[in-house]
Amino acid sequence: MAKTEFLRTMPAPQPAASVPVHARNSSKHMLRLPLSLIISAAVLASSAFTASAQSRSVPIVRDAEIEALVSDYTTPILNAAGLGKQRIKTILVNSPSFNAFVDGRRIFINTGALLQSETPNEIIGVIAHETGHLAGGHQDRLREQLKQAKTMAVIGTLLGLGAGIAGAAARNSAIAGAGGGIAAGGGEIAMRSLLSYQRSEEAAADRSAINYLNKTGQSAKGMLVTFERFASALSISGTQVDAYRISHPLPRERIANLSNLAQQSPYFEKKDPESLQLRHDLARAKIAAYSGGMGSLQRIFRNNPRGLGARYGDAISTFLTGNARNAIPKIDALIKEQPKNPYFREMKGDILLKANNPAGAAAEFKQAAALDPRKSSLIRMSYGRALMLTGNKANMQAAITELKAGVARDPEFSEGYGYLAQAYGQSGQMALADLATADQHYYAGNINEAKIFATRAQTKLKSGSPDWLRAQDIINTKTKKK
Repeated sequence: MAKTEFLRTMPAPQPAASVPVHARNSSKHMLRLPLSLIISAAVLASSAFTASAQSRSVPIVRDAEIEALVSDYTTPILNAAGLGKQRIKTILVNSPSFNAFVDGRRIFINTGALLQSETPNEIIGVIAHETGHLAGGHQDRLREQLKQAKTMAVIGTLLGLGAGIAGAAARNSAIAGAGGGIAAGGGEIAMRSLLSYQRSEEAAADRSAINYLNKTGQSAKGMLVTFERFASALSISGTQVDAYRISHPLPRERIANLSNLAQQSPYFEKKDPESLQLRHDLARAKIAAYSGGMGSLQRIFRNNPRGLGARYGDAISTFLTGNARNAIPKIDALIKEQPKNPYFREMKGDILLKANNPAGAAAEFKQAAALDPRKSSLIRMSYGRALMLTGNKANMQAAITELKAGVARDPEFSEGYGYLAQAYGQSGQMALADLATADQHYYAGNINEAKIFATRAQTKLKSGSPDWLRAQDIINTKTKKK
């Protein structure tokens, strides 16, 4: 559900006044596509997330509303783990499976995990578990173990399925199928050693998760619900599997241990605040609308078909089917009900853009930005883009201001530079249009094309100026040899 802004509904930037802008970011319109998540690249990679992740076809989702919600889930847990000052990023991944995993500096959460979690507590428990891996440095050790197990390609594939708790079911069947193909003797012993090592880390992450939840005054019941769901999925095989061949503790053992610890907490029966549950429902509605349409919405909200979440999803689904005219009164009703909700205004802005009313959209995005306590860069860029799309020269400087503010806060979001290039082009600032295009390509991972536009920009910029120096930085970027 790539929404907020450009990724969900906006088309790729178009050339502005002879400025060739090529948007190649792979994250547009993600939730409409049955994309599979390539977890191994994210788990084993150590490079910073920019276009490197995109080049590995990891579908990243950007949405102001959902990012704000997940931030409220993760921040207390990270603080409890002593990781609050490390600026650990949370990345939303477009995959229908229930999973969360870490790569050492980032927490990746599948949209499917949010969609399948009926309460905030369920996904918070998963986040607490993954934070346990981060705090314990488990991925760093795992990578070291992998270096020592190079000869076992099957193990690499096995671990590539993901480091999150949901990987248990997948790995159980994978191991069963791969068992006969793994050489006995030394290879078997090495495999046992590696998986036993990971198994102990999973148990440690569980204990840490309980500790973080207790510190933040939250229940661990959601974790139990999640593991029980996995146990149910595993139990259908009815087969006994060597515990050393499972990277997680056997579900029965793990649930018993978790239940023991969780029920000792004074917060075990504590429920999520109603306001947080409502925000969770709205996020699930949005994901369902983008990924599954009305059928998915009806399943999720079958017990409350007239609740705010169900109606929000209905408005989005109506919009996505191309019926902007009917979607507007539906979103207006929600705005009347929650006039201070910035994301309802943002959604109305998206709908109006689809209805070819950029001036009306700009007004809605402006209100959304004013109401947004997080001051999301995505909403500001949506506002700037709408101003630019009015085609009114009087709006161009304001559009540039908003788009520059957006990319300054979110510099790796390449589409923002594409819209900034258009705004510069429409205002006749061609050198800056070329530089913005260079940045767009740079952050999308198209370094060679970035250098072309940076070189072009330099010929029109004052030598030694900040913009000239930025162009020089791009030109000097070294590309890895394939």
